[in-house]
Amino acid sequence: MRLLFEMDKKDYGQCTHTFTRNSARSIIISDGKVAMIHSLKYDYYKFPGGGVENGEDPIEAMIRETREEAGLVVIPESVKEYGYVHRIQRSDIDATECFVQDNFYYLCKTTEESVPQQLDDYEARESYRLEYVEPFAAIAKNRNVKDSPYNQLMFEREARVLEILIADELLK
Repeated sequence: MRLLFEMDKKDYGQCTHTFTRNSARSIIISDGKVAMIHSLKYDYYKFPGGGVENGEDPIEAMIRETREEAGLVVIPESVKEYGYVHRIQRSDIDATECFVQDNFYYLCKTTEESVPQQLDDYEARESYRLEYVEPFAAIAKNRNVKDSPYNQLMFEREARVLEILIADELLK
């Protein structure tokens, strides 16, 4: 899978151990818009997807997470690798820990039928909602997130992936 870009804060010189948590995300495009999860609480967009569990294949994780977060059923035969983003930085929680994450992105199609969301508690508290969004609107929204407990790199990562999709002429 191709490396889309790297996000390396180079702030982990004092780290004594590493925590790795990879994720897998779906890219679902319809009529020039992209399916994204909108956090109504913090007002940002993210691609459907989430953490890859131990022993889980990233594609299986993407299919599972897309179903849970968005209620969209991915057609397994439609899945195509798009690229990944490598992130490395000192942990926001533990100054001695280095956080490493590969975020795998897959182009895919979904069935016409949706299923009910199965949100984790924190996802429900954030009021995750599936929206098909104009890419430039999602980019602008993510670059203007003001009040959130999350690391700003998450919002920038999604904005940059959208920009690459535009540059690759997959989104207009």
